[in-house]
Amino acid sequence: MSAVRVVVVDDQELLRRGLRMILETDPGIEVVGEAENGERALALIPEQAPDLVLADARMPVLDGLGLVERLAVSHPGLPVLVLTTFDDARLVRDLLDAGAAGFLLKDISAEALTDAIRHVLAGGLVLDPRVARAALSAPSTPDPGPTLTEAERAVAVLVARGLPNAEIAARLHLAHGTIKNTVSALLRKLGEPDRTALALRLARASDP
Repeated sequence: MSAVRVVVVDDQELLRRGLRMILETDPGIEVVGEAENGERALALIPEQAPDLVLADARMPVLDGLGLVERLAVSHPGLPVLVLTTFDDARLVRDLLDAGAAGFLLKDISAEALTDAIRHVLAGGLVLDPRVARAALSAPSTPDPGPTLTEAERAVAVLVARGLPNAEIAARLHLAHGTIKNTVSALLRKLGEPDRTALALRLARASDP
């Protein structure tokens, strides 16, 4: 299996180099490029064809939010994992609403970071537990449960936890295609634009 190709985007050179060193201790990850801001990353990504972008939230010229928004148009499906020192709830929600695949704080351990990358590539959503509750603390929408079938509710519970389809299929002993179709049905029924928005809504609805 080929290594996961990652582009690192951070305005501090020392941090970029440090992240490269950490990531490349894992033989399954290769850093194929570095950029100091979102604009430079947008120029680099078509050349390097990464599997994932690891980006800071606050940068000059074009910040992490702007990068996520631009990539959602130019490279839909390319996951962006945001790594930062900031834990502002509004920023987290804006990033996730724009399509970020996850939000982690920079003091994360090397092992947790590489695990998060693999989780995102498997289709999961990653939120540092220290900011997850703040990100999900917006006023709750009405509980969508009554509109769902029993099978859809079972899948919804695991989507809300950020699990990828393959893991949901294994836990529920169902085919991967069945889970994929059920998630599509949930998106239609609940009127959510994508899996990230769906997971956030379901998590809010299940939060006591």
